[in-house]
Amino acid sequence: MLDVTRLIWRRWVGRYPTGIDRVCVAYLNRYRGEAQAVIQHRGLRRILSEAASDRLFDILQGAGESVRGELARFIWREWLRSRRRLKGRARPYLNVGHTALHDPLYLEWTRKADVRPFYMIHDLIPITHPEYCRAGEAQRHSQRVRNMLASGIGIIGNSQATLDSLSAFADANGMITPALIAAPLGTDLDRIAGEVRPPDRPTFVVLGTIEARKNHYFLLRIWERLARASGSEAPLLLVIGQRGWECEEVFDLLDHSETLRESVVEIGHCSDAELETYLRSARALLFPTLVEGYGLPLIEALASGTPVIASDLPVFHEIGQEIPDFIDPLDGVAWQRTIEDYAKPGSAARAAQVKRLAGFSPPRWDDHFATVDSWLKAL
Repeated sequence: MLDVTRLIWRRWVGRYPTGIDRVCVAYLNRYRGEAQAVIQHRGLRRILSEAASDRLFDILQGAGESVRGELARFIWREWLRSRRRLKGRARPYLNVGHTALHDPLYLEWTRKADVRPFYMIHDLIPITHPEYCRAGEAQRHSQRVRNMLASGIGIIGNSQATLDSLSAFADANGMITPALIAAPLGTDLDRIAGEVRPPDRPTFVVLGTIEARKNHYFLLRIWERLARASGSEAPLLLVIGQRGWECEEVFDLLDHSETLRESVVEIGHCSDAELETYLRSARALLFPTLVEGYGLPLIEALASGTPVIASDLPVFHEIGQEIPDFIDPLDGVAWQRTIEDYAKPGSAARAAQVKRLAGFSPPRWDDHFATVDSWLKAL
């Protein structure tokens, strides 16, 4: 049984799938042929029939502007039809989107529905770094993690670093961890043969939702200094990602800074094909995030053959195979110096990373699911 509530919500509001959403899409693509859908709404849960699940999966994987109307009609009809379909008959239940796990009644449902829950933990950032999250998120995420530990048969971590944080939380709260496995997230981006025409000026990319922990403000202040020093000759920064929360200073700079007008371009939406083009033509992906559970943009950039300048975080060393250049995310002088160096056509540091990139083996979704499938069967 596969929980697809998060995907329903994302399609409903028309948000571009990022981060956790992309993981949910990958799990739907992998398991839809052998799964029934679970949907949740305001504390109520339904397990759909096989036929209804297939129809819902088709809608979620479909394209076009009519998806919201289709979802509305489908959910209303099937919610009523499925009101008695509560039992899971001890079948595996996969919830990889953290959906409704903070609900006080969630544990009771897992018992009544007779399911064997398996979860994915993406990070513990709201607990370990609440200053970067919405108010109240630390308490909600703490309850999610507690419910995972209390009910889970097993928990998948996107990295060993995330599982280490989970184990530390369990120890601190006197809880026992169920079976754990680290399965790196995959990427579908590939290094494609052929050259991409380089832009007229050195270009860098920062990729991800604009939120406080991603450190966009830090990067934009560096770009202000570059723009003041070099004017129209300053490198170009592409800010790719949807606007998140509690980043008013960043939004103000993006919307009103005359200094940045000619050297920073914000791209709120782009397809995978467009993203790959941006990455392949860039001097580097910049990833100055302050804390991270995984870091899919790093993998996507390296898979595209693009060098990465990243924060010196344990998880980035784990998934980056020691290929990127790592810098303290608060060291503005070092970041600016490295960016200026990478912008030069003859950058020795960039050339050295390009050489290291030849040995990069990106994690693939096939590898992820080979690991998860054998683990699930063993349990």
